[in-house]
Amino acid sequence: MFTGIIEDLGKITNLKQAKGNLNITVKSNFTNELKVDQSIAHDGVCLTVVKVSGSEYTVTAIDETLNKTRIGQLKINDEINLERGMKLGERLDGHIVQGHVDQIGTCTDIHEANGSWVFRFDFDNTLGNVTIEKGSITINGVSLTVIDSKEAAFSVAIIPYTFSNTTFKYLNIGDTVNLEFDVIGKYVKRLTKYLIT
Repeated sequence: MFTGIIEDLGKITNLKQAKGNLNITVKSNFTNELKVDQSIAHDGVCLTVVKVSGSEYTVTAIDETLNKTRIGQLKINDEINLERGMKLGERLDGHIVQGHVDQIGTCTDIHEANGSWVFRFDFDNTLGNVTIEKGSITINGVSLTVIDSKEAAFSVAIIPYTFSNTTFKYLNIGDTVNLEFDVIGKYVKRLTKYLIT
């Protein structure tokens, strides 16, 4: 379980295919605090540490993860948003994030808005995911508030701190992102479906 508050920008140092899996090696400022079997969100994708060596650690993305996220598009030297699992008893500064990406979205617009940035994203709404105005959304692991919610699109406003300390500063129009929709919204939608039928 995560909060969507990014702790560090990690750097991809190695990518190694192992049958249908991808072993991803990451250099991070908190590697010395990690242990094997620990869960870390990588651009919002929960992956398990399988090896720790010096300032680098390795995680494995299986075929299912590679098919449903943009993790397979990573290249060596890319930076990636990192967050360790939340601690019970700590403040929940973002929202409840599972680290289970629902689908990929596409950035369709970026514009400056008097000291901040507004990013717009389109997504395939036939997969059943929805956003609501002022609801929560996770984009590449970052907990954000939805503005301008539409049937198959939404926008988010990015403050300068988030822009500087996440991979949003590298995002361009046409780039894909990992989307995790609000877990409470997903349960409500599922329950509503059964109540209506």
